[in-house]
Amino acid sequence: MTRSGRRVRRWGCLVALLVFAATCCAAPVSSAISAYVALRTRAQDDGGLVEGGSAADIPARMLTAYKNAAEHVGAYVPKCRGMRWPVLAGISKVESNHAVGRTIAANGDIRPRIYGVLLNGSGQGGNTTTVADTDGGKWDGTSQGERAVGPFQFLPSTWESTGKDANDDGIADPHNADDAALGAALYLCGTGRDLAQRSQLEAAIWQYNHSTAYVAEVLGWIDQYTAAAAGPATNHLTGTVRTVIQAALAQKGVPYSWGGGDASGPTYGICCTPSGKSGTSIKGFDCSGLTVYAYAKAGVRLPRTAAEQAGVGKRIPAGLGTSALRPGDLTFYAYAPGRDATIYHVGIYVGGGQMVNAARPGTVVRLDAVTAMSGYAGGARLL
Repeated sequence: MTRSGRRVRRWGCLVALLVFAATCCAAPVSSAISAYVALRTRAQDDGGLVEGGSAADIPARMLTAYKNAAEHVGAYVPKCRGMRWPVLAGISKVESNHAVGRTIAANGDIRPRIYGVLLNGSGQGGNTTTVADTDGGKWDGTSQGERAVGPFQFLPSTWESTGKDANDDGIADPHNADDAALGAALYLCGTGRDLAQRSQLEAAIWQYNHSTAYVAEVLGWIDQYTAAAAGPATNHLTGTVRTVIQAALAQKGVPYSWGGGDASGPTYGICCTPSGKSGTSIKGFDCSGLTVYAYAKAGVRLPRTAAEQAGVGKRIPAGLGTSALRPGDLTFYAYAPGRDATIYHVGIYVGGGQMVNAARPGTVVRLDAVTAMSGYAGGARLL
């Protein structure tokens, strides 16, 4: 085999695809927050995570903080309704990109700390409002004025009236993921909003930052995270099956990338599909890159191509139909079902006739019917 041949064989669904030409796998400052005016100067490096409306672009420790805050805000504001983690994720995405690039300790402390621009009227970051110092630099590191702090970018003055100690360390710290998330949840809830009502959600975001552009951007992210969070229930699953499916579902919304993905997560892909689509500028997964990643989370190492993955585990013949599949099984598709060498695609069955699917260039990881791809070639049970 030539060197180029060896390289091709490494990638997802590429082997069969190259042979059979497959298409698949192979603003004014509000009284609370100032950071939106500094948005255009924040770092754009994704820190190894991908952009997309799914939990895939949220560091796990931050996601835990969002979920805990949404769960416990009712203890402080009993009349608050509709607080969900996607609401907090939408705010944090716009304010700090979920603190990506920082170190988030087990107790939630974020280092280095996140600071907004100094609000001295200089115009930096689009801000022209001067805000006098209120904390002597306790939270924002300067006594020369105010600047927003932490992943939710509170002004120190607002934090003093809103902040809570969510991780029980005796300090309400806006630079702590748990404290900041709970503080944001309380601020959005007010005295008892129903955030399930769109008008009240919009009002809460407007209070957070008086900018129509800000409101629109946050709402867009909330909608994407909400869609990504919706999916099949996994609480009835146990052990490695649940681990694999949750890992796969967490990638919903991540872009398809030709040749992308490995055991560590999404990667930039390679060039090019038979139709000329390149994955070199797209960080994401192809079909078998996604399965490699999800199964690695359960400690199972898979070969990189869909055809090779068909040789792992117990085969489920296509003749038994899709009703023979169980959650966690791999599902295969071939140009000539019965001939594994022609397999061009693989998905992960989640139950209810659905699979997690990285279908083809131009799409994102999503839930599809098992029948969405042609040439069903059976499955494989590895767990």
